[in-house]
Amino acid sequence: MAEIISLHEAVERFVHDGDTVALEGFTHLIPTAAAHELIRQGKKDLTLVRMTPDLVYDLLIGSGCAKKLIFSWGGNPGVGSLHRLRDAVEKGWPQPLAIEEHSHAAMANAYVSGASNLPFAVLRGYQGSDLAKVNPQIKFINCPFTGEKLAAVPSVRPDVTVIHAQKADRKGNVLIQGILGVQKEAALAAKRCIVTVEEIVDDLQAPMNACVLPAWALTAVCVVPGGAHPSYAHGYYERDNRFYQAWDPIARDRDTFTAWIDSFIRGTADFSEFQAKLAEAK
Repeated sequence: MAEIISLHEAVERFVHDGDTVALEGFTHLIPTAAAHELIRQGKKDLTLVRMTPDLVYDLLIGSGCAKKLIFSWGGNPGVGSLHRLRDAVEKGWPQPLAIEEHSHAAMANAYVSGASNLPFAVLRGYQGSDLAKVNPQIKFINCPFTGEKLAAVPSVRPDVTVIHAQKADRKGNVLIQGILGVQKEAALAAKRCIVTVEEIVDDLQAPMNACVLPAWALTAVCVVPGGAHPSYAHGYYERDNRFYQAWDPIARDRDTFTAWIDSFIRGTADFSEFQAKLAEAK
Protein backbone atom coordinates (compact mmCIF):
# COMPACT_ATOMS: atom_id res chain seq x y z
CA MET A 1 0.00 0.00 0.00
CA ALA A 2 1.41 3.35 -1.03
CA GLU A 3 2.80 5.73 1.56
CA ILE A 4 2.81 9.44 0.77
CA ILE A 5 6.35 10.48 1.73
CA SER A 6 9.20 12.66 0.49
CA LEU A 7 11.25 11.56 -2.51
CA HIS A 8 14.37 11.58 -0.35
CA GLU A 9 12.81 9.12 2.08
CA ALA A 10 11.41 6.93 -0.69
CA VAL A 11 14.79 6.54 -2.42
CA GLU A 12 16.58 6.06 0.89
CA ARG A 13 14.21 3.30 2.03
CA PHE A 14 13.29 1.51 -1.15
CA VAL A 15 16.27 1.70 -3.54
CA HIS A 16 19.31 -0.33 -2.53
CA ASP A 17 22.79 -0.63 -4.02
CA GLY A 18 22.83 -3.41 -6.59
CA ASP A 19 19.10 -3.16 -7.37
CA THR A 20 17.57 -3.45 -10.81
CA VAL A 21 15.82 -0.11 -11.31
CA ALA A 22 13.48 0.92 -14.13
CA LEU A 23 12.76 4.62 -14.66
CA GLU A 24 10.02 4.72 -17.27
CA GLY A 25 8.10 7.40 -19.10
CA PHE A 26 7.66 7.89 -22.82
CA THR A 27 8.16 11.35 -24.36
CA HIS A 28 6.65 12.98 -21.28
CA LEU A 29 6.41 12.14 -17.56
CA ILE A 30 10.07 11.08 -17.44
CA PRO A 31 11.08 10.79 -13.74
CA THR A 32 14.01 13.23 -13.79
CA ALA A 33 13.70 14.30 -10.15
CA ALA A 34 14.01 10.69 -9.01
CA ALA A 35 17.16 10.22 -11.10
CA HIS A 36 18.65 13.28 -9.40
CA GLU A 37 17.84 11.84 -5.98
CA LEU A 38 19.54 8.54 -6.82
CA ILE A 39 22.68 10.54 -7.63
CA ARG A 40 22.45 12.67 -4.48
CA GLN A 41 22.26 9.57 -2.32
CA GLY A 42 25.15 7.91 -4.14
CA LYS A 43 23.28 4.74 -5.16
CA LYS A 44 25.66 2.39 -6.96
CA ASP A 45 25.95 -0.88 -8.90
CA LEU A 46 22.46 -0.42 -10.31
CA THR A 47 21.15 -2.36 -13.29
CA LEU A 48 19.16 0.28 -15.14
CA VAL A 49 16.21 -0.66 -17.34
CA ARG A 50 14.47 1.66 -19.78
CA MET A 51 12.97 1.35 -23.23
CA THR A 52 14.44 4.67 -24.36
CA PRO A 53 17.37 5.84 -22.22
CA ASP A 54 17.79 9.58 -22.57
CA LEU A 55 19.10 12.31 -20.28
CA VAL A 56 18.04 10.62 -17.02
CA TYR A 57 20.31 7.67 -17.74
CA ASP A 58 23.14 9.83 -19.09
CA LEU A 59 23.07 11.50 -15.67
CA LEU A 60 23.05 8.23 -13.73
CA ILE A 61 25.68 6.49 -15.86
CA GLY A 62 28.03 9.47 -15.85
CA SER A 63 27.66 9.80 -12.08
CA GLY A 64 28.85 6.23 -11.56
CA CYS A 65 25.52 4.79 -10.38
CA ALA A 66 25.19 2.04 -13.01
CA LYS A 67 26.90 -1.26 -13.75
CA LYS A 68 24.52 -2.47 -16.50
CA LEU A 69 21.92 -1.09 -18.90
CA ILE A 70 19.00 -3.07 -20.36
CA PHE A 71 17.44 -0.99 -23.13
CA SER A 72 16.10 -0.73 -26.66
CA TRP A 73 17.34 2.70 -27.81
CA GLY A 74 19.56 5.40 -26.35
CA GLY A 75 20.05 9.03 -27.29
CA ASN A 76 19.38 12.70 -26.62
CA PRO A 77 16.04 13.11 -28.46
CA GLY A 78 16.34 15.46 -31.38
CA VAL A 79 19.97 16.28 -30.58
CA GLY A 80 22.29 13.25 -30.83
CA SER A 81 24.27 10.82 -28.72
CA LEU A 82 24.31 10.30 -24.98
CA HIS A 83 27.98 11.10 -24.39
CA ARG A 84 28.18 9.69 -20.87
CA LEU A 85 26.60 6.43 -22.03
CA ARG A 86 29.04 6.18 -24.93
CA ASP A 87 32.04 7.00 -22.74
CA ALA A 88 31.08 4.29 -20.25
CA VAL A 89 30.58 1.64 -22.95
CA GLU A 90 33.53 2.57 -25.13
CA LYS A 91 36.11 3.69 -22.56
CA GLY A 92 34.85 2.47 -19.18
CA TRP A 93 34.45 5.96 -17.65
CA PRO A 94 33.59 6.51 -14.86
CA GLN A 95 33.30 2.72 -14.71
CA PRO A 96 32.59 -0.06 -17.21
CA LEU A 97 28.96 -0.46 -18.27
CA ALA A 98 27.55 -3.77 -19.48
CA ILE A 99 24.73 -3.46 -22.01
CA GLU A 100 21.85 -5.71 -23.02
CA GLU A 101 20.14 -4.33 -26.11
CA HIS A 102 16.67 -5.30 -27.31
CA SER A 103 14.08 -4.08 -29.78
CA HIS A 104 11.23 -1.88 -28.55
CA ALA A 105 8.80 -4.75 -29.11
CA ALA A 106 10.88 -7.13 -27.01
CA MET A 107 11.20 -4.65 -24.14
CA ALA A 108 7.47 -3.90 -24.13
CA ASN A 109 6.66 -7.61 -24.13
CA ALA A 110 9.23 -8.25 -21.40
CA TYR A 111 7.48 -5.72 -19.14
CA VAL A 112 4.07 -7.25 -19.91
CA SER A 113 5.30 -10.74 -19.05
CA GLY A 114 6.93 -9.41 -15.89
CA ALA A 115 3.65 -7.79 -14.85
CA SER A 116 1.95 -11.13 -15.56
CA ASN A 117 4.47 -12.95 -13.32
CA LEU A 118 5.75 -15.01 -16.24
CA PRO A 119 9.43 -15.96 -16.68
CA PHE A 120 9.78 -14.86 -20.30
CA ALA A 121 8.08 -13.09 -23.17
CA VAL A 122 7.33 -14.57 -26.59
CA LEU A 123 7.05 -12.46 -29.74
CA ARG A 124 7.32 -12.51 -33.49
CA GLY A 125 10.55 -10.65 -33.87
CA TYR A 126 14.28 -10.79 -34.47
CA GLN A 127 13.76 -12.86 -37.61
CA GLY A 128 16.71 -11.94 -39.81
CA SER A 129 18.14 -9.61 -37.17
CA ASP A 130 21.77 -9.75 -36.04
CA LEU A 131 20.91 -8.53 -32.55
CA ALA A 132 20.63 -12.10 -31.27
CA LYS A 133 24.29 -12.60 -32.21
CA VAL A 134 25.41 -10.01 -29.64
CA ASN A 135 22.68 -10.53 -27.01
CA PRO A 136 22.63 -14.07 -25.59
CA GLN A 137 19.38 -13.25 -23.76
CA ILE A 138 17.51 -13.49 -27.07
CA LYS A 139 16.47 -17.10 -27.68
CA PHE A 140 14.28 -18.86 -30.21
CA ILE A 141 11.63 -21.47 -29.48
CA ASN A 142 9.12 -23.44 -31.51
CA CYS A 143 5.43 -22.95 -30.81
CA PRO A 144 4.09 -26.23 -29.30
CA PHE A 145 0.85 -25.80 -31.28
CA THR A 146 1.92 -24.63 -34.73
CA GLY A 147 5.67 -25.27 -34.83
CA GLU A 148 6.30 -21.62 -35.72
CA LYS A 149 9.70 -20.24 -34.75
CA LEU A 150 9.32 -17.42 -32.22
CA ALA A 151 11.66 -15.18 -30.24
CA ALA A 152 11.82 -15.32 -26.43
CA VAL A 153 13.38 -12.85 -23.98
CA PRO A 154 13.52 -12.82 -20.17
CA SER A 155 10.79 -10.94 -18.34
CA VAL A 156 11.68 -7.56 -16.89
CA ARG A 157 10.88 -7.68 -13.18
CA PRO A 158 12.68 -4.76 -11.51
CA ASP A 159 13.41 -4.49 -7.83
CA VAL A 160 12.16 -0.91 -8.15
CA THR A 161 10.22 0.93 -10.83
CA VAL A 162 10.07 4.73 -10.72
CA ILE A 163 7.58 6.73 -12.77
CA HIS A 164 6.19 10.27 -12.82
CA ALA A 165 2.47 11.06 -13.09
CA GLN A 166 0.16 14.03 -12.97
CA LYS A 167 -1.59 13.46 -9.67
CA ALA A 168 -2.47 11.18 -6.79
CA ASP A 169 -5.31 11.23 -4.33
CA ARG A 170 -4.81 11.17 -0.57
CA LYS A 171 -5.13 7.38 -0.49
CA GLY A 172 -2.20 6.99 -2.89
CA ASN A 173 -4.08 6.14 -6.10
CA VAL A 174 -2.31 7.63 -9.13
CA LEU A 175 -3.69 8.99 -12.40
CA ILE A 176 -1.57 9.01 -15.58
CA GLN A 177 -2.86 11.04 -18.54
CA GLY A 178 -1.55 11.66 -22.03
CA ILE A 179 0.84 9.40 -23.93
CA LEU A 180 1.39 6.08 -22.17
CA GLY A 181 4.53 4.09 -22.64
CA VAL A 182 5.04 1.06 -20.41
CA GLN A 183 4.57 2.83 -17.07
CA LYS A 184 1.63 0.67 -16.01
CA GLU A 185 3.37 -2.59 -16.92
CA ALA A 186 6.67 -1.48 -15.38
CA ALA A 187 4.92 -0.57 -12.14
CA LEU A 188 3.06 -3.88 -11.91
CA ALA A 189 6.18 -5.89 -12.79
CA ALA A 190 8.26 -4.43 -9.95
CA LYS A 191 8.73 -5.56 -6.36
CA ARG A 192 8.51 -1.91 -5.28
CA CYS A 193 7.21 1.15 -7.12
CA ILE A 194 7.89 4.83 -6.42
CA VAL A 195 5.69 7.42 -8.14
CA THR A 196 6.48 11.13 -8.20
CA VAL A 197 3.48 13.36 -8.93
CA GLU A 198 2.77 16.98 -9.68
CA GLU A 199 0.15 17.27 -6.94
CA ILE A 200 -2.04 15.51 -4.39
CA VAL A 201 -5.79 16.05 -4.83
CA ASP A 202 -8.95 15.06 -3.00
CA ASP A 203 -10.47 13.46 -6.10
CA LEU A 204 -8.61 12.22 -9.18
CA GLN A 205 -11.62 13.01 -11.40
CA ALA A 206 -10.39 10.25 -13.68
CA PRO A 207 -12.21 10.10 -17.02
CA MET A 208 -13.59 6.83 -18.35
CA ASN A 209 -10.89 4.32 -19.36
CA ALA A 210 -8.14 6.42 -17.75
CA CYS A 211 -4.97 4.77 -16.49
CA VAL A 212 -5.24 4.66 -12.70
CA LEU A 213 -2.63 2.82 -10.67
CA PRO A 214 -4.22 1.68 -7.40
CA ALA A 215 -2.54 2.42 -4.10
CA TRP A 216 -2.20 -1.29 -3.33
CA ALA A 217 0.11 -1.73 -6.34
CA LEU A 218 2.47 1.08 -5.28
CA THR A 219 5.03 1.54 -2.54
CA ALA A 220 5.49 5.29 -2.25
CA VAL A 221 3.96 8.44 -3.72
CA CYS A 222 6.04 11.62 -3.60
CA VAL A 223 4.94 15.15 -4.46
CA VAL A 224 7.55 16.72 -6.75
CA PRO A 225 6.13 19.56 -8.87
CA GLY A 226 7.97 19.82 -12.16
CA GLY A 227 9.60 16.45 -11.50
CA ALA A 228 9.59 15.43 -15.17
CA HIS A 229 11.56 18.45 -16.42
CA PRO A 230 13.02 18.81 -19.04
CA SER A 231 10.41 16.42 -20.47
CA TYR A 232 6.83 17.63 -20.29
CA ALA A 233 3.86 16.68 -18.14
CA HIS A 234 0.66 16.66 -20.16
CA GLY A 235 -1.67 19.32 -18.79
CA TYR A 236 0.99 20.92 -16.58
CA TYR A 237 4.03 22.17 -18.53
CA GLU A 238 5.73 21.91 -21.90
CA ARG A 239 8.94 20.21 -22.98
CA ASP A 240 12.06 22.32 -22.39
CA ASN A 241 13.70 21.83 -25.78
CA ARG A 242 16.54 24.23 -24.98
CA PHE A 243 17.64 22.08 -22.05
CA TYR A 244 18.07 19.06 -24.33
CA GLN A 245 20.16 21.18 -26.69
CA ALA A 246 22.21 22.65 -23.84
CA TRP A 247 22.87 19.19 -22.44
CA ASP A 248 25.00 18.13 -25.41
CA PRO A 249 28.07 20.32 -24.67
CA ILE A 250 27.71 19.72 -20.92
CA ALA A 251 27.74 15.93 -21.29
CA ARG A 252 30.35 15.84 -24.05
CA ASP A 253 33.25 16.71 -21.71
CA ARG A 254 33.99 14.71 -18.54
CA ASP A 255 35.13 17.67 -16.45
CA THR A 256 32.25 19.90 -17.56
CA PHE A 257 29.77 17.12 -16.81
CA THR A 258 31.25 16.43 -13.36
CA ALA A 259 31.24 20.12 -12.46
CA TRP A 260 27.59 20.41 -13.52
CA ILE A 261 26.59 17.37 -11.45
CA ASP A 262 28.51 18.63 -8.42
CA SER A 263 26.90 22.06 -8.67
CA PHE A 264 23.33 21.36 -9.74
CA ILE A 265 22.59 17.94 -8.26
CA ARG A 266 25.05 17.02 -5.51
CA GLY A 267 25.15 20.71 -4.58
CA THR A 268 21.39 21.01 -4.09
CA ALA A 269 19.20 19.55 -1.37
CA ASP A 270 16.28 18.51 -3.55
CA PHE A 271 14.63 19.04 -6.92
CA SER A 272 12.99 22.33 -5.96
CA GLU A 273 16.40 23.74 -5.03
CA PHE A 274 17.77 22.39 -8.31
CA GLN A 275 14.99 24.17 -10.21
CA ALA A 276 15.73 27.45 -8.43
CA LYS A 277 19.46 27.17 -9.14
CA LEU A 278 18.82 26.31 -12.79
CA ALA A 279 16.49 29.31 -13.17
CA GLU A 280 19.12 31.55 -11.60
CA ALA A 281 21.79 30.21 -13.96
CA LYS A 282 19.58 30.97 -16.97
